[in-house]
Amino acid sequence: MLSVANYWVLTLGKTEAQLRFSKVYPMGHCYRIGNGPQTQAYCMTTTLDILDKLIRFDTVSSNSNLALASYVEGFLEARGFTVHRITDPGGEKTGLYAEKGPAGDGVLLSAHTDVVPVAGQSWTKDPFHLTRDGDRLYGRGTTDMKGFVASLMALADRASAADLREPLKIALSYDEEVGCVGLQQMLDRLAPMLGQPRACFVGEPTEMQVAIGHKGKAALRAVCHGSSGHSALAPRFTNALHLATDFITELRRLQALYAREGAQDTAYSVPYTSFHVGKMSGGTALNIVPDRAELTFEYRHLAADQGKEILSQIQSAAARVGASYQSQCPEARVEVEQYNAYPGLDVAQSHAVVSYAQKLARSNSTTKVAFGTEAGFFSELGIPTVVCGPGSMESQGHKPDEYLELSQLKACDAMMDRLLEDISR
Repeated sequence: MLSVANYWVLTLGKTEAQLRFSKVYPMGHCYRIGNGPQTQAYCMTTTLDILDKLIRFDTVSSNSNLALASYVEGFLEARGFTVHRITDPGGEKTGLYAEKGPAGDGVLLSAHTDVVPVAGQSWTKDPFHLTRDGDRLYGRGTTDMKGFVASLMALADRASAADLREPLKIALSYDEEVGCVGLQQMLDRLAPMLGQPRACFVGEPTEMQVAIGHKGKAALRAVCHGSSGHSALAPRFTNALHLATDFITELRRLQALYAREGAQDTAYSVPYTSFHVGKMSGGTALNIVPDRAELTFEYRHLAADQGKEILSQIQSAAARVGASYQSQCPEARVEVEQYNAYPGLDVAQSHAVVSYAQKLARSNSTTKVAFGTEAGFFSELGIPTVVCGPGSMESQGHKPDEYLELSQLKACDAMMDRLLEDISR
């Protein structure tokens, strides 16, 4: 294995079934490998070339990702990968599953293709054109997470010239940024194709640290029902906003309970299960008592706090609030609906996938991240999974003038090189 301009080249020639490493001769954007009868030309596509193309696709979650998917699909197929589309119910978006190498467990690399919106943010650079300024690569999705996608595609390029002893598997999803919706729609078709990889790397930004945990999340909607009338007679009616505020008080009591008595994990900046109300609405006019109010809220839970138990506590709180108003308004009630959820990730420090990831990432430590990922879904399939990718979510992700440091991208490429070496003969 030889380094050329920070990218690695493998010769295809072999002697006695062993991979032969040969001198590399530059040929413009291509390389002539070896100087004997097995000399071959190998054209490399660099990670930066790929990232530049990926950033140009406006894959904000509200948009289609089909153009990007077609580019990635063609790129991988040209390099010998078998690629499957896994489309969404409306046919406007698609996930991809790709595989190359012999049958077997192999290693899985996972990423999402959508990005968060730029509307309402003050950008000083074009968010959908890659701009390099010193060590920084600017563009929407550079950190979250097209930088990792570019790195895995560059790995696929290099893998096309390698003799793999186990399969390299790639899963790309859509609509991760709106609650991991895409992967949930893909799973019933994706899971049979995946098999049981011995390791899965979800490349969300961790500054190339090996993340072994994050909280699970559930998103919920509460609809509060009261009775309507003229505001001059307001005390005779049941204001749905009053039910809503009482329900929020119940959620705050649950928050205090979990902060005081629930599981604790100091690896997180908020070391306990948390509750958050994000929106509340109700009423049509000042002089009308509202008979309906709605709020949306979430909880983010540690693995030790079971989601089903938390949901049961929320439902009990809603029932108490409704019952407290029913003597005046028999139809008073709070209806709770959980409309989305994704599982957390909690990998034992002693698990073999952790030491394997540390070896590839050249990291001696582990971390846990505050944000959610798709890793929990793979873990629930029995696939040993960690989160590890370039960039910082806290410093760079989802912000105007989002950027990725070039050193982080190089570190990711180096990890991919070590992975390719590990799965090659």
